[in-house]
Amino acid sequence: MLRRTAVSLAVMVFVMAFAGIAQGQDKLQNYFSDVACKVKAAAEPSQKREILDESFVRMSKALDAVQKSPLISKADKVGIDQVKTVLKDKQEELAGVNGYERVPDAQLNAFADYVVQDMEQAAQTVTLSLVTLLLIILIVILVA
Repeated sequence: MLRRTAVSLAVMVFVMAFAGIAQGQDKLQNYFSDVACKVKAAAEPSQKREILDESFVRMSKALDAVQKSPLISKADKVGIDQVKTVLKDKQEELAGVNGYERVPDAQLNAFADYVVQDMEQAAQTVTLSLVTLLLIILIVILVA
């Protein structure tokens, strides 16, 4: 009986942790989806670029702050580095630096959608713990 209870408890903890991580990833994806909506709502290309650039800067600052936290495991720090690399590449592509061709003004809405899709794929390949995801989300909110 004790063994059955222990196994049931372990399964429940695993399922709850997995659901929490998925929810944390959804919040990060929602952040970039909201950014894409703001980009599409902006009238001027300069406003669209500013919205995108500010979102990259805000997320990068949040990732830097979380990465410095003693609560973060080495595996999470590696995952954060991967996400930071993706963000930096997108920011450089937006600006047209370091070998990237600048995103044309007419394609900024499509670029915003591309960023959302790319971050969704990154979230599937990069594994971050629930604590790390929640810290990132909290810091993104506070940096605003």
